[in-house]
Amino acid sequence: MSTAEQPEQSQQHAESPAPRPRAEPLGPVDSSRVPRYAGPATFARLPRLDETGGRADVAVVGVPFDTGVSYRPGARFGGNAIREASRLLRPYNPAQDASPFALAQVADAGDIAANPFDIGEAVETVQEAADGILATGARMMTLGGDHTIALPLLRSVARKHGPVALLHFDAHLDTWDTYFGAAYTHGTPFRRAFEEGLLDTSAVSHVGTRGPLYGKKDLDDDAKMGFGIVTSADVMRRGVDEVADQLRQRIGDRPLYISVDIDVLDPAHAPGTGTPEAGGLTSRELLEIIRGLASCRLVSADLVEVAPAYDHAEITSVAASHTAYELTTLMARQVAGEREDA
Repeated sequence: MSTAEQPEQSQQHAESPAPRPRAEPLGPVDSSRVPRYAGPATFARLPRLDETGGRADVAVVGVPFDTGVSYRPGARFGGNAIREASRLLRPYNPAQDASPFALAQVADAGDIAANPFDIGEAVETVQEAADGILATGARMMTLGGDHTIALPLLRSVARKHGPVALLHFDAHLDTWDTYFGAAYTHGTPFRRAFEEGLLDTSAVSHVGTRGPLYGKKDLDDDAKMGFGIVTSADVMRRGVDEVADQLRQRIGDRPLYISVDIDVLDPAHAPGTGTPEAGGLTSRELLEIIRGLASCRLVSADLVEVAPAYDHAEITSVAASHTAYELTTLMARQVAGEREDA
């Protein structure tokens, strides 16, 4: 799969839409016939977007960009590490009692090739490519990359759906103003999204936050933007079912965007990330909270900040691949439900 050419294909198909996918979605490679370690490493061994006629209900897209990081670099390699780790995923999801790749056409749309030397141009490139993919009717499951990319993705989603509810899984708030005078970094996307009116501020929440801050003003500023906070300690004390129920009530029937920074997990579960913080969620807790959002109207999602150079035995990328799988399952179920209602 060409990481340079695939995004161009996605934009071409967005401009000249192909017929809708076949009635039976084209699914993953059969692992009983082709060993999991053989063949191209698309997400979950799914077909490429060009193999589905350029159309998909859910498009898995990589953004190999990490110029916005403030500490350890390397998230530009995260998307492909997640794809490699996803080789072991299977087509039936028992936790959600769903076969996502049979419910909807899910395809790997390759990578958006963003300028690694110019953050502003990279943000514009990601937004333009996302606009093209969403214009086909697809939802996006984006694999980062650093958290800077959440801003252009939210711009595209809000252009289609209006201001969206946001559920942000992260150790950090990511609502700071600037770093070294730079307005677009992995620590600022949600402040910019708030300022640009991309968020439904009655339904925005952080989950899993923890660790030291620059000062109490960080929390005060965050609260003024409307964010609710469920810390990692809250999850431990209250349990995943109560947390998921609270989040569902806050989100309601609004269009929802989920953004997952893998550092929401404790470094024991995700060492391969740029800004690790002690005391995080377990991978089990993260997956269970996401599964508890099945009734929400998930319109797109991202998973960012996997930095495989710091990983061990693919611990981080395996956790990330399963997280993306649960999010993809939620979106596939939404697609199937909308078709039944139509």
